[in-house]
Amino acid sequence: MRTHIFTLLLSGSLLLNGAEVSVPIEKYTLSNGMRVILSRDKAVPVVSVYVMYGVGARSEERGRTGFAHLFEHMMFQGSSNAPKGVHFKTVESNGGNLNGSTHSDYTDYFEVLPSNKVAVGLWLESDRMRSLAITDENLTNQKEAVKQERRLSFDNQPYATAIVDHWPMLAFKNWQSYHSLIGSYEDLNAASVKDVSAFFKTYYAPNNAILVLSGDIDNAAAKKLIQTYFGDIPAQPQPKHPDLSEPPDAAPGTKVYKDPLANVPGVVTGYPGPKRRSADYYSLAMLDVLLTGGESSRFQLNLVKGKQSVVSYEANLGWPFGDASDYKDPNMYAMFFIHKPNFTGKQIVDQAQEEFAKIQKEPVDPKELARARTFLLASRLNSLQSSLTRARLLAQYELFDGKPELINTELGLYAAVTPEQIQAAAKKYLTPEKRSVLEIVPAPKEAKP
Repeated sequence: MRTHIFTLLLSGSLLLNGAEVSVPIEKYTLSNGMRVILSRDKAVPVVSVYVMYGVGARSEERGRTGFAHLFEHMMFQGSSNAPKGVHFKTVESNGGNLNGSTHSDYTDYFEVLPSNKVAVGLWLESDRMRSLAITDENLTNQKEAVKQERRLSFDNQPYATAIVDHWPMLAFKNWQSYHSLIGSYEDLNAASVKDVSAFFKTYYAPNNAILVLSGDIDNAAAKKLIQTYFGDIPAQPQPKHPDLSEPPDAAPGTKVYKDPLANVPGVVTGYPGPKRRSADYYSLAMLDVLLTGGESSRFQLNLVKGKQSVVSYEANLGWPFGDASDYKDPNMYAMFFIHKPNFTGKQIVDQAQEEFAKIQKEPVDPKELARARTFLLASRLNSLQSSLTRARLLAQYELFDGKPELINTELGLYAAVTPEQIQAAAKKYLTPEKRSVLEIVPAPKEAKP
């Protein structure tokens, strides 16, 4: 068992160039390879039991799309000692809540419980890690559940099909990154118990998992429980993760998608992003706050209120499936505008490009950057009040960087970004020749005679 202990005190005082965040962290690894992070905070008698598996949509193989998302559903179908329905009933009857989610590069599950019920969450998570009930009945049931979710959440929602299925095919040339996160009906129909069992054995092993306990815990007692529940689950051969690199000659694309469900037009535009945690990564993240962060942001002042062309917008490193915290390169800095019908998609793209050009031409005023910095720091410090948010961030830092302690230092890196660095990043990344554009045009279905 390898152990690293970071002795830290909890505080949240703002500094000139950052925030002094001191989240207590103890990190170690079980003999079966499962990484464990403990973060004690006795402010509220609550604990988050959080498990992240290093498998997401970008881990899938051709003909097996949607398996990561299918497994998010399968993980709630029962296990040896907690049959179907018991997981939900047990957590809720103990005053807790639970959920799971599928991402491009990981899948996660959690229970938030009263702190004296931490053993309940650990038992439930360990039982399904070691003995998930993969049966024909459960698989057939969840195939239909996933199809229904796709119909309700994507196929019958405006903009969703364009964003989930068509935008990635413009943004990326590598199939691993551009295939549908939720998967195709054909691949779901073809999935067999044998296929699903192999996927589970490969990716849902302790050596491909990170367990985080965040909240009102006693570290020594928690370690004993973790060893009891997870220590004897056998490791599996470390899964081979696919090559995500984009071809060097990848060219941006442009497409118009006719959306029969949209009432007003929208447009997605994006640019290939930087390497995670590089200087450019922090510079673009701060530029994004300048453009989109709050009522004083440039998009809000100049596009929504000024030109009155944009109705709403969203943007991020890794949009639409993530943000800066779980951004993994290669990825995009992308944004989505819903705009008024008297403006064309091209006009909206040009207006956004004008905002980039202003920064490319002249460095951001230090006072404006200070406002953006305060907005970012306040947002992060506020989110860290949640034990679940802390757990998720710690797992993300461990998965992508191998350094959960970044939760205490990374705000300072964002805050140290200068106007000149933002200007340089805007010139380097946000240029028209690197831009991909997806216009979403309303196309109401023809009325039946």
